[in-house]
Amino acid sequence: MADQSTLRWKRVLLKVSGEAFAGDKGFGIDGAVVQRIAEDIMDARYNLGAEMAIVVGGGNIWRGMTGAEGGLDRAQADYMGMLATVMNALALQDVLEQRGVPTRVQSAIRMPQVAEEYIRRRAIRHLEKGRVVIFAAGTGNPFFTTDTTAALRAVEIDADVLIKGTHGGVDGIYTADPRVDASATKIDELTYLDVLNDGLKVMDSTAITHSMDNDMPIVVFDLLGDGNLRSCSVANPSVRWSWRGRADRTGAGRRSDRMAKAITHAKQEFSKIRRPPPSAGRTYSSRGLRCRNGHPRAGVDLGAGSSSAGHHTPRSGQYRRHRASHPQPDLGLVASSEMGVDPFKPSRRSPKSAAASWSGW
Repeated sequence: MADQSTLRWKRVLLKVSGEAFAGDKGFGIDGAVVQRIAEDIMDARYNLGAEMAIVVGGGNIWRGMTGAEGGLDRAQADYMGMLATVMNALALQDVLEQRGVPTRVQSAIRMPQVAEEYIRRRAIRHLEKGRVVIFAAGTGNPFFTTDTTAALRAVEIDADVLIKGTHGGVDGIYTADPRVDASATKIDELTYLDVLNDGLKVMDSTAITHSMDNDMPIVVFDLLGDGNLRSCSVANPSVRWSWRGRADRTGAGRRSDRMAKAITHAKQEFSKIRRPPPSAGRTYSSRGLRCRNGHPRAGVDLGAGSSSAGHHTPRSGQYRRHRASHPQPDLGLVASSEMGVDPFKPSRRSPKSAAASWSGW
């Protein structure tokens, strides 16, 4: 394995468009293209030491928007597109494992016979063990593209960068589609707001906004070009990229910033809590300790600075001695005494009828 100090980003999420799997055929899965993609991933994983996670599209088989335009329900058509991404993920997994690369496919839609269920902590653990993780079935929800899935998964697994591989020979971001508009010019450096304000069709606006909110850098390159994935992964000073003016942030740096913000917020919240003034001691008297029938109950004055250890409690010996030296008056429970029931012993049947149910305890 090569020296990891040459890596520009340690943990990489690669977004592979579905059309790239089709190659020149335009539909289906081209085995030669999948093998080329697998070789680039294997090179980045073993020769550079990068932790590789991949999100695959399904446009080479089915597009939800195309089905919706044809009269299908949009949600139903999107679910069909999610199944197409699973097919691409399984194809890429098979080619990688044929080359000895341990690979796991995690699907946002449960299908345990062919793929693992997406669990964030399990995905991170796979990456830490050196396995390649392929995320399939999008987010598991209709109306969200695989670009949004890539932005979401990149933030969830604490990736250092989101790399989007294009197809068709487009090697970056242009003012227009260079395959259609000959006057389109390449843009080497731009911010998230530039993409949103200029309406550039790099990724959908939801993915761009989510990446902007979480400081996730995005690199766009030609996926099928020789050595392009390697050049994006190594520390290449000729590659210019900036987002919100911070071009050298890594996943570890962003995690450190979030931890510092959380600590500062916690300190501010705890500083708002009012502490009770120090107590000068409590004074207990017989005024607050009375029976339910109004007879006063003897109390004790603890005085300033005294503890409540000397207070009369029903289980203390001082209370029992006081009760023995002060017989309770006849409270008129003649019926209970005639029936052989101790009026001062709480009854299990009717606790309210016991005369010794004090209100001060």
